[in-house]
Amino acid sequence: MAVSFSAAAKAEVCRVFPNRDCCALAQCFGILLYCNSFSSSGIRIITESRDFAMLLPKLFKRTFNLNFDVFPSMEAPGKLIFQIIDEEKIGQIMDAFGFDLADTLALHVNLPLVEDDCCKAAFLRGAFLAGGSVTDPEKGYHMEIVTTHKSVARETFVLMHECMGVYPKTAERGGGQVMYLKQSDLITDFLTFLGAPVAAMGIMEARLEKELNNKVNRRCNCDDANTSKVVEAAQEQLSAIRTLRENGLLDTLPPKLQQAARAREENPESALSELAGMMEPPITKPAMSHRLKKLVEMAKEANP
Repeated sequence: MAVSFSAAAKAEVCRVFPNRDCCALAQCFGILLYCNSFSSSGIRIITESRDFAMLLPKLFKRTFNLNFDVFPSMEAPGKLIFQIIDEEKIGQIMDAFGFDLADTLALHVNLPLVEDDCCKAAFLRGAFLAGGSVTDPEKGYHMEIVTTHKSVARETFVLMHECMGVYPKTAERGGGQVMYLKQSDLITDFLTFLGAPVAAMGIMEARLEKELNNKVNRRCNCDDANTSKVVEAAQEQLSAIRTLRENGLLDTLPPKLQQAARAREENPESALSELAGMMEPPITKPAMSHRLKKLVEMAKEANP
């Protein structure tokens, strides 16, 4: 089964394992604030990414020294569900982030935990893994992360600006708070910041290919339009020459016009520059155009 672009990007991000305890804690913080459920009643993380599923147990063991209570089979198809339902474990995790187990209605980003730049990056990495997605650039440019916590969304918005100097767009969808980027260069910068330069390069290559195809299409359309104009002009000139001949006027024309008429009849598909080179002596393209236009005008006067 083909791996989606979003899954490939997450797989790349998963290879960046935090070396510092503060970064491991910050990445878990991002995961929990953007996962399916993080409250005193339990923690529930759902993912389709096998790479993220492989990372989660190692990360939580390293950070909190605990295991998930519900652990999916990695061979199971579809979505994988991780759960922590033990109250003592939940309390331990809540305490690590400065939350009270008895009051988790309004979760927020505890800013001292993401004060360092490395921790900010780790937090956003976790947020993307748990609540993010990125569209295949062949189809369009769109990257988003979604949380159910309004305060978390507002504070992450500020973090993204501090880290990257950009303000993501925001929206509400089905009770969720969505932050998203639509510009290919911003998505590229964000993925690179998270540690997914290969996925970022994929977006840049797709953009360049689209730009090249657009230029080729515009050139082809322009060439087609020019070709149509040349064909139409040649047909008009040939029709004019026939009219002049039928009215007995062609042989009475000045030698230069007779030569132009003969060249056009013998070379109906030739361009003006080619016809100009056939004249004796050769003339310029504008001069050739003037002679043919004169034939058309005389034909219209002869057959009004």
